Order: sequence, then C-alpha cells, then structure tokens
Amino acid sequence: MNLPLRAVSCRFCGSDLQYTFVDLGMSPLAESWLTATELNHMERFYPLHVYVCERCFLVQLEEFETPDHIFSEYAYFSSYSNSWLEHAKTYVEMVITRFGLNGASEVVEIASNDGYLLRNFLPKGIKVLGIEPAANVAKVAVENGIPTLVKFFGALTARQLVAGGTRADLIIGNNVLAQVPALNDFVDGMKILLKDKGSITMEFPHLLQLVEKNEFDTIYHEHFSYFSFTTVESVFAAHGLTVYDVEELSTHGGSLRIYARHTEDGSRPISRRARELKAREEAAGFTQLETYLSFAEKAKETKRKLLEFLIRAKRTGKSIAAYGAAAKGVTLLNYCGVRSDFIDYAVDISPHKQGHFMPGIHLPIFHPDKIKQTKPDYVIILPWNIKDEIMRQMTCISEWGGQFVVPIPEVALYAAPYSEKIPLHA
Repeated sequence: MNLPLRAVSCRFCGSDLQYTFVDLGMSPLAESWLTATELNHMERFYPLHVYVCERCFLVQLEEFETPDHIFSEYAYFSSYSNSWLEHAKTYVEMVITRFGLNGASEVVEIASNDGYLLRNFLPKGIKVLGIEPAANVAKVAVENGIPTLVKFFGALTARQLVAGGTRADLIIGNNVLAQVPALNDFVDGMKILLKDKGSITMEFPHLLQLVEKNEFDTIYHEHFSYFSFTTVESVFAAHGLTVYDVEELSTHGGSLRIYARHTEDGSRPISRRARELKAREEAAGFTQLETYLSFAEKAKETKRKLLEFLIRAKRTGKSIAAYGAAAKGVTLLNYCGVRSDFIDYAVDISPHKQGHFMPGIHLPIFHPDKIKQTKPDYVIILPWNIKDEIMRQMTCISEWGGQFVVPIPEVALYAAPYSEKIPLHA
C-alpha cells in the first residue's frame, strides 16, 4: 500500500485508491514535443504513479491535465505506420462482412485521428463520421474527404448527434478508451448513440499482456486507465451495454478488441471466446489484489538491466541512437534517467516530430536518414511493438556492423537481418 497525499477516487466505481500498481516517478506529457526555443523554458512533470482499485481492479492514473490540454493539438498521426494502416484496412473488411454494412449504414469512429481507418469505408459507399478532438489532426481527415466533428466525445455530444439525426450501426474506438478520464460519461455516450441493433468495437492494450510482458512503458499521462477484460466488462455492464465477444490482437504489445451491444438486444449471444478469456484472467489472478501489487519490481529490474547495458556500451566507446520518438519511449527514458549522455539522438518517420525534441530527456528528433549518415553502433527501438517493421526498414545497419536494441520485455540485441537475435553480452 502507498497512500496518496490526498484522497483519490476510482474513476469507475468511486472507491478510494489505496494501492500502488507501479510508480514510474515524475514524467512529462509523453506527446508534448518541444521546439528548440522551448528547451530553456520550465517543463512540467507529473507523478506517473499508477494505482489499482481494490474493488473493481481498474488500473489508473490520476488526472493532472485535462483532455483539452493534452489532445486539442496532438503530434500523433496514425498514417505513418504501415502495419497500423494494414491493421485498419483488414478490420474494415471484416466488420463490413460481419455486420452486413452497406449504403444505408452509419459508422461513427471516436478519436478518428487523420481518417486513416474511416477512409476504407468510402469506396463501399458507407456513411462515416469521425469525432476527433485534435483540430490539427482532424484537419487532415477533412482534407481527405472524411467528415469529422472536432469535439470530445461523451453523453452531451452523443445527445447532440442523436438530436441531429445521427445514430450509429457501428461505433469504433481504437486506442481511445484508455485516454478518457471521464470514463462513465464516455461509455454512457456510446449507449446513447448506438442504434438498437448496433454494435460497438473498442481496441485497447490488454492489462494481462502488459503485466505478463512487462510493458510498463505503455503507461503515460495520456493514458488514464488500463483494462483487463473482466474490468471492462463490468464498466460496460454498468451502462446497459453487454460485451458479447472479444478478439486478442498482437497490436501494441497485446490488445483486445471487444464487441458490445445493448444489454436488451438478445440477438447476439455471449461468445465462447469471451467466457474463456474471463476464466483465463481469473485463473491468472486478475481478480486478486496480490497479482497487481507484484508488478512494480519488474519495472525496476528492467531499468537496472537497461542502464547496465548502456553504461557498458558507452564505456567501450559505442555510439547509440534511438528509432521512434514514441510515447512509450518518453516513459522508458525518463524513468531510467537516460538522456544525451547515453543516446545521441532519436529519429522518427513522422515529419510532425522531426525538428523537435523529446519531452523531458530533450533528445533531438531527425529523419531516419540520420542513422545512415552517422552509422551508430546500436539503434535502440523505442516503439518495440513494431520492431519487425522498423528492422526491415533499417537493414542498412548491417553495412557497418550495427545492432538493434529492443528494451522490452527485457533488453535484447538483434543483428540485421532483423530475425537474428544475439546474446546480450556479445
């Protein structure tokens, strides 16, 4: 137990939060990329202290900054990951067939980003609407022909849409559920917006995978909650929605895609996959507080191992660069206290990040061509969830004997070609 200095309540059930899941110290907002002129200004850091509710087992952060401050101008554009684009395309093809969507259907995506997913519905003549709070990102979607409402989603927005004649056959939310501090209002809004026989699909990182694979770096201030299947089922049920099916995905280190309907809609029975996953979580201890309290030591040990590797590499004169100025990299490097004393710079394929600096650690961000120019001995892959895609893009490091470093679930080395894992102390 690690009692907060002031009372903190669970954002779902309202219970007092008394138990620590993991404490990652002080960290800035993970997507708050800095310009050169901002480097000498005061930078805000917030406690990255994660609690677990002993009643509903929702793992969660406190809300230090409002969603409006975090998401109204956002640096993450979904269209810069080829594997994510393919994931979206495959999903759209699947739901069109599964739900029989056609020209009479209405599809609403919450946190639709730059329209990367909804654009796949357009050739089929299916009506779409994106809801995206980041005006700079929504602008790109609109320019690409995706109708987009620049708003935060909740019960009020849902009622406004219904009053204007919009109700959804399908509501989509990919990697948004974790980013909502007003969780009950958000789920209530989906209940309001969904047609009587409609379905909701939500994708989010699976807490079971986070724990079993030691993915503590997926925790950052933009993500307020971390869900097991058992807990998310309870959240939806409290708002008259039944989770009737689930898929386990490989994205983001292990995610769930849940399917929900109105509880009063009996046309879709609860699937065997849903029943089996709930039973597996119970067997793995996710309805027992002790399971959550044992996680923190894994993060500490990973920190120690990463620092040992970096210290050894620098003492032997090795140069190190980072690929992917990802939010998870901001958490990892700030938690470990790794700055330019260990890593020379970061690169990222997104032009929206290039020319900026990573928050907290202040590593400059360049185009990936920088790696070819400087030929570092090690390239540490911060978005390890797409490590295969990155390794395929950067096989050029074999030309000078460079090696990839993947920090999670534990520090590992890879030599090009990307599939060749080598001993850590080689």
